[in-house]
Amino acid sequence: MLKRMRMDTDSPEHIIPLEPTNGETSRDKGKRRAATVEDEDEDEERRKSMDTDFAPGGDADYFVEEDDEGRFFGGGLTREQKDILNIFDRAGGEEAREDLEEMNAVTVRRLLTRFERAVNKNQDQRSKYPDDPTKFIDSEADLDAAIKALLPLAQSPVIAYPEIIRSGAVERLIGLLSHENMDIVIDAVEVIHEFTDEDVGNEAEEEEEGEGSREDALKQLIQSFLDNAILELLVDNLSRFNEAEESDRQGIFHVLGIFENLLGFNAELSSRLVAKTKILSWLLKHIGSSKPDENRGYAAEILSIVLQSNRANRLELGKQDGVETLLKILSRYRKRDPTDADETEFMENVFDVLCSALGEPEVKEQFLASEGVDLMVLMMKDKMQARSRAIKVLDYAMSGPAGTAACETFVDALGLKTLFSTFMGGKASKKQKVTAGHAASEDTAHTLGIVSSLLSNLASDSPARIRLLAKFVEADYEKPEKLLEIRDAAQGRLKATEKEIEEEEKRMKAEGEPVESEMDDLWYLRRLDGGLFTLQTVDYILAWIVMEDDGVRTHVQKLLDRKNQSFRDIVKILQIYHDNVDEEPADTNSNGALSQREILQNLIAFLEAC
Repeated sequence: MLKRMRMDTDSPEHIIPLEPTNGETSRDKGKRRAATVEDEDEDEERRKSMDTDFAPGGDADYFVEEDDEGRFFGGGLTREQKDILNIFDRAGGEEAREDLEEMNAVTVRRLLTRFERAVNKNQDQRSKYPDDPTKFIDSEADLDAAIKALLPLAQSPVIAYPEIIRSGAVERLIGLLSHENMDIVIDAVEVIHEFTDEDVGNEAEEEEEGEGSREDALKQLIQSFLDNAILELLVDNLSRFNEAEESDRQGIFHVLGIFENLLGFNAELSSRLVAKTKILSWLLKHIGSSKPDENRGYAAEILSIVLQSNRANRLELGKQDGVETLLKILSRYRKRDPTDADETEFMENVFDVLCSALGEPEVKEQFLASEGVDLMVLMMKDKMQARSRAIKVLDYAMSGPAGTAACETFVDALGLKTLFSTFMGGKASKKQKVTAGHAASEDTAHTLGIVSSLLSNLASDSPARIRLLAKFVEADYEKPEKLLEIRDAAQGRLKATEKEIEEEEKRMKAEGEPVESEMDDLWYLRRLDGGLFTLQTVDYILAWIVMEDDGVRTHVQKLLDRKNQSFRDIVKILQIYHDNVDEEPADTNSNGALSQREILQNLIAFLEAC
């Protein structure tokens, strides 16, 4: 409490009384405190201080903020700092504040002991007076404070987490997920969210203990949570939250954050999460909401994570009519663009979920049955923001032997005109040559993928294939010319990548480092990203159209001659493609279609004979 005010004065006549409050002066209550004059030097220093800053830290609340008991909470602290101190006051006063400043094993045990007592007391009060909230309201407030007081333990995982496991705090936190008071549940999920964050710990502890110790501590804590059925309890709680309340929305956010943390630590948990809980149905229902909110976007992100490289989860999505749900959501963006960045991210996440699911043949069938191809073609024609994502979805849907039906439907839906319009990039693209320093756009990459799938999957002499090949002949062979432009750009990028790899290999040999087969694999992936993938796709398309049309073959050969190149250059790229293509399972081509490797062998043989 501010005791007195020193004014800049040289004599007692300048003393100014404090302002009265509520009509009474402090003299009436015998509490008036006059300003005093101290030593001149000290007074001069004080005047200078007041001139530069009327309160420490420039905090306007320094002199005025008091609670009901008259305690002063100023001192230049931020509101967040004041809230933290309030929590620690309720959890144990000055002793708890000391715990915050110095975190060690004794401090951790003390906080965990307070937490245990608060849990036990609240359980006892609730069991004794289940119908009289006034009897247990105080213990509930103490429990709330004790839970929040655990948050700083996340900054010292190496010290705190083994104690949390040993003391039984994990079981108590998990038990609180079933508490009758949702505020307590929200407190618990917030603490668990903080504890499971992969960035837990502080710099000082990292220097002392090392990254391995921190990761081991986190691994043990997460395993302890999993042993206590945390996944099932968290999903069960999702239905208890009332999203009309801000605090409950925060609770959902923390639950989704815990899922992200656990899946980031161990991606294999996604199978258990989907198989043992109803998370998939909740996520699909939540992203289907027409009301935009932060948790809807987060739910779409979690769904995308759950489906990554997981066939069982993708098939489960199909069983729960997930493809139909996703298409309904995406249809909203056919005629309008997202309103802001958050909605744009949400839309892109939903598209990514669909692309991931389309990795399974069974989901491709459902996509076709739900008229997904038709919807994506319409999105391509409408030219909204969703257009690029629609092209990406079609690339995934039409790839592989399982995409044959989608390829036929695409041509029937008049998708070729829009596809090649995107491929050519409009009339301006004739003047704007693709340079070696720039990669083909994402749209171009997926367009090439679609054309490649059409050539692989459409039956010979079928009306759909004839319409496709006609596109490469029209307008004086402009599309083969465009393919060669993209090829030149990809070659330029690949040369730069090859130079980097060559220099890296020389350095390793000079330093005596062994060049293992793993490095060869990594370098091949770098080549793919550095232009080789685009080059392989373009040459695959060129080989097909050269083999199927004499006019195209003559025109392409003429253009290659001008650049001192020949079909043998294309053969070299296709041979690399052939040598690295994955072997397809025996049951993939049950309809008798050729495998990708067999197609490449035939294309190489034809070009070598030219």
